[in-house]
Amino acid sequence: MAQRKHLDDFLRGRIIGRLECGHTQLEVSEELGIAQSVISRLWQRFQDDGNVSRCYSTGRPRVTTPNEDRYLTVTAKRNRRRTASDLSRQLSSATGTQFQGRPCTDP
Repeated sequence: MAQRKHLDDFLRGRIIGRLECGHTQLEVSEELGIAQSVISRLWQRFQDDGNVSRCYSTGRPRVTTPNEDRYLTVTAKRNRRRTASDLSRQLSSATGTQFQGRPCTDP
């Protein structure tokens, strides 16, 4: 399996420049030794929003705010036998935050 390597900003600019000059994606791919699918995705992103920089993602988006996190921490420390379902129900009733995913049910 091939090792993944991120393109630097300079190389992304070179790719877009060549495509704007009229070169085909296949020509640019062969010339620079980069998969044609990578060139295609980069070109599509550039055409959609004019941006070629990488989008950094740190994982799943947060559902709770830092204040709600502190509330959960304090509540859990006050009664350590509380389940996650109990804590999420209490937070929902206290703040109105709705959680998606599996519904909280008692066993």
